[in-house]
Amino acid sequence: MKKIVSTAAAPSAIGPYNQGIITSGASLVYTAGQIPLHPETGEMVNANIEEATERVLQNLKAVLEAAGSGLENVVKVTVFMVDLGDFARMNEIYGRYFSDNPPARSAVQVSALPKGALIEMEAIAEVR
Repeated sequence: MKKIVSTAAAPSAIGPYNQGIITSGASLVYTAGQIPLHPETGEMVNANIEEATERVLQNLKAVLEAAGSGLENVVKVTVFMVDLGDFARMNEIYGRYFSDNPPARSAVQVSALPKGALIEMEAIAEVR
């Protein structure tokens, strides 16, 4: 059994997916990839990798909180970037959100992301 996660504090799904799914057996939430869309305006926050990363993490935090979890419960993050040359700048912002006991993480470069985003992140977190 799975439970759908939905919150207005993060951008609405722009395709056939949900913001997150909570599993009943493992008490985990799997988030959809979050891009730097502002949830209230629907506009991209994509001027630079720092602003984009900040918005993505705020969106990810909102989805996790709607699921009854939070950034402190994240066990795995996958980061998709169009330019790994921006990794150090992204990592500086990321480190502010995951300063204590950071989760496992993968980062990959992709040729493109939805709506021209510079970055996208998805997470798996425990629901407590």
